[in-house]
Amino acid sequence: MVSISGLPAFLAYMATASGLIALYLGVYLSATAHREIALIRAGNGAAALALGGSLVGYTLPLAVAIYNAQTLLDCIIWGLVALLVQIAIYFAVRLILPDLSRRIDEDQASAAILLAAFSLAGGLVDAASMTY
Repeated sequence: MVSISGLPAFLAYMATASGLIALYLGVYLSATAHREIALIRAGNGAAALALGGSLVGYTLPLAVAIYNAQTLLDCIIWGLVALLVQIAIYFAVRLILPDLSRRIDEDQASAAILLAAFSLAGGLVDAASMTY
């Protein structure tokens, strides 16, 4: 017999994660100097790669936060920490490539790959740092 007794907790954490992801995307899309969604709709692969890498870089530690959370509040706090880490990574890459947004606007994959790699690496280290 299959039990769905964990369904309320599943729904609560799924809703919390969905809200945190939406918040992350809102903050990230506001923080970048380029307009990812418009660029992606126009077929810009660099924008899709950069945004996708950032999103995965954020959701890796969010998944660990959900796994380790004692409460929904724990999950939210660590989700916000992960958000801050990813935004900091974006600005750090802009220090390395000051023309990052222009290069993504121009669909230069090299800039997007660098940003995606930093985002993923930061997300992995962030996730590992959340284990206790």
